[in-house]
Amino acid sequence: MADSVIPLMLLIGLSLGLGTGFIMHRSDYCVAGMFRDLFLFRSLLKLRTLWLLVVISMVLFEAAGQLALLPSYPFPLIGSASLANVIGGFFFGVGMVLAGGCVAGTLYKMGAGSTLSAVAFVGLIAGSALYAEFHPWWVSVVAATTVFQGKVTVAEILGITPLPLVIAVTLVSSYYFRRWHRQGGWTRASLTPGSLQPWKAALLLCLIGLTSYLVIGMPLGITTGFAKIAGYLESVICSAHLWGLAYFKTLPLDYRLPMTGSRLVGGPGPQLDAIALIQLPVIVGIVLGGALSAGLLKEFRLQVKLPWRQYLSAAAGGVVMGLASRMASGCNIWHLLGGLPILAAQSVLFLAGLLPGAWIGSLLVSRVVIR
Repeated sequence: MADSVIPLMLLIGLSLGLGTGFIMHRSDYCVAGMFRDLFLFRSLLKLRTLWLLVVISMVLFEAAGQLALLPSYPFPLIGSASLANVIGGFFFGVGMVLAGGCVAGTLYKMGAGSTLSAVAFVGLIAGSALYAEFHPWWVSVVAATTVFQGKVTVAEILGITPLPLVIAVTLVSSYYFRRWHRQGGWTRASLTPGSLQPWKAALLLCLIGLTSYLVIGMPLGITTGFAKIAGYLESVICSAHLWGLAYFKTLPLDYRLPMTGSRLVGGPGPQLDAIALIQLPVIVGIVLGGALSAGLLKEFRLQVKLPWRQYLSAAAGGVVMGLASRMASGCNIWHLLGGLPILAAQSVLFLAGLLPGAWIGSLLVSRVVIR
């Protein structure tokens, strides 16, 4: 890797993360909240904006592909679907609701001063470290349950180009989008000064996702970065044990950066590699983006005196999320904002598991955590 690439990658990742964290905080845009509101309050407002984000991203990715602007299709690190995506998605759904935020939601809320999110963040790191302990066994589960080997997207499985599927999904979605517009179903009735309507946030996040795909070569992803942080910490505490774990020796990323053609290789191990340059700046940026937004709105505040059940829930949810993101080969950001717009089969299965998982998580929150 050329040394000249390093500052460029750091700057790009930090900028993408900063924009993501700022936008998400201004609109309270969090996937965990979307599904929690659906199951606890029967509210579809935020979930509609996720649908909007996926469909608009789908159109933008396909348009970029038709114009030969995409560096690769499908993008690196996304593979064939397996039962592991459903199982991982289920536990991720449970974890994100218990934690009170998805992986990105945890970061921007932590930046805004949430101590619960800080606890969930520690849980994410712990869960990522825990996964490394049984990685070889889980790889065998993935291999045994993989379907349509070598085919990543639904279009590849059907043996067609993505364009007809994109057109069909867009036409069906447009009917409902227009219907909700007429009913006033896109806007949140009461907004505090400086807040952003969720549908506007969805459109802005589409542009960030497209920018990441065009410039970095893949949409946003952050959870291998959590595993890398776990690896750094474990190398300090028990280095011998760390290097005895097969997971931290893997190098799943091997591709060429679209901007320079430089070869980038990386994995979850504690070294400065492509994963560190791509994901860690995004993580830092999302935290700083949330802090910047909260600071400008004068909303930054630390809330420490909270019920112990909420802290326990945040910790448990973080651990489950960190573990599940490794089991499912990605988190909600990777699958819903990146994989689903290209109709990646493993992202479709991740969503299939996420729905019942979020429902179970909502039941636990309403009946155990907050009674």
